[in-house]
Amino acid sequence: MADRRKSRKRQRPDRAAAPPAVEPASERGYARSRARDEAARAALKPLRPGERPPAVTVGAITAAVLALANLVALAFGYNSGEDSLSPGSDATGTIVAAAILLIVAYGMWKARYWGVLGMQTLLALTLIFASLGLVTAKSLWAAGLLVLIIAAAGTLFWFLVKAMARIQMPERPSSQRGAR
Repeated sequence: MADRRKSRKRQRPDRAAAPPAVEPASERGYARSRARDEAARAALKPLRPGERPPAVTVGAITAAVLALANLVALAFGYNSGEDSLSPGSDATGTIVAAAILLIVAYGMWKARYWGVLGMQTLLALTLIFASLGLVTAKSLWAAGLLVLIIAAAGTLFWFLVKAMARIQMPERPSSQRGAR
């Protein structure tokens, strides 16, 4: 019986060497995906000088308002570490958070890639912590507030993806192909 297996293998050496006649489904899928990506890139319009996408403007204003809210809360004695009002508390965390938000707001206002990327990082962290908080919400009001935060942060994150692609585009994709 072992000889029969060996003889069958010897009879079809050309099958192992011949390439498949039909392209595998995964290759067709990758080709369709690449075609969709190229179409999406071709549809993007680079930013005009001084232009800022609306999502980036909303994100910059949101970051600036949150930074200002943190500083106002700190001035009124809110201690985020203890989640209570206590004048004279340690303010380092609040000041650092406000500084990061102000830097991100400035970068987004100037339509800088790093500013949008920083905002998306903060939004991703917000989504993660709000989702974890939703698991342990103690009241319906807290759960509703967390769902609202998740919806707002997720929506802004989604719209910033396309804006980020437009910010990093130096010129039209079609003009880049002709240069090659």
